[in-house]
Amino acid sequence: MKSPPPARASVGAIVTGAHSSFYWAIRFLPHERRRAMFAVYAFCRLVDDIADGNGTVQEKLDALAAWRAEIQRLFAGYPGHAVTEALAGPVARFELHEQDFLAIIDGMVMDASGQMVVPALLDLELYCRRAAGAVGMLSSSIFGVRRPEGRSLALSLGQALQYVNFLRDLAEDAAQGRLYMAREILDKAGVINRDPMGFLADPALPAAAAEMARMAEARFRAARRVLKTVPVGPARPARIMLETYRRVLDRLLLRGFAPEALSRPVSVGRVDRLAIALREMLRRG
Repeated sequence: MKSPPPARASVGAIVTGAHSSFYWAIRFLPHERRRAMFAVYAFCRLVDDIADGNGTVQEKLDALAAWRAEIQRLFAGYPGHAVTEALAGPVARFELHEQDFLAIIDGMVMDASGQMVVPALLDLELYCRRAAGAVGMLSSSIFGVRRPEGRSLALSLGQALQYVNFLRDLAEDAAQGRLYMAREILDKAGVINRDPMGFLADPALPAAAAEMARMAEARFRAARRVLKTVPVGPARPARIMLETYRRVLDRLLLRGFAPEALSRPVSVGRVDRLAIALREMLRRG
């Protein structure tokens, strides 16, 4: 089942306008797998934009509830949105699971309802499973990774990527009233100020950031162990994401987390991303 041209055009506009590392990881996939990943990314982008938008909490929750209903319509066989029309073919071809899409929405609900301000560590891990692990599960199915290994890879790599995002976006998230730092991490580091903006000036911030960086490194190691058990071809996009985000983490650690350093953005440029992608494309099993 092919998605109609208007659906493909809508998805393409969302993906190419995002300038994401995700795009570099999937652009070398075979055509049908790439198109499927673009549709998944477009869905993720739309629900994430709701959670990050300027509406009231209730408006955001209502919009996410509408997307929950739309996903249910998709799996019932009558999608009503251009993006879910584009997802219909991949859902059937790659046996994508409804629960993974709903889990992503659940993660956005956690964001929209204000739960992600110094959550308990278990809640932070739950958020990572929903917001990133579920995306990884969908992605692994499309890449062709068997589900047991795909689940392990999705959970470990997804959590690593989320931790790096949290560290990279500390200032941006604080401006939105969010602080993706578990209270156990802040307690261990001796952070006193739990207000997101106040945390940016707390002298214990670097210690808290270093602890989260260590957690990210542990998840990267776990993901590498899983990748050793997965055929090279299906694993390529995951390896590209891992290597790209590992480089972001290295640059964050080099820059440091002193309050005055947080305004200096850290990223991996186009040339570096292309080099990572090409190196992985040349990898042999």
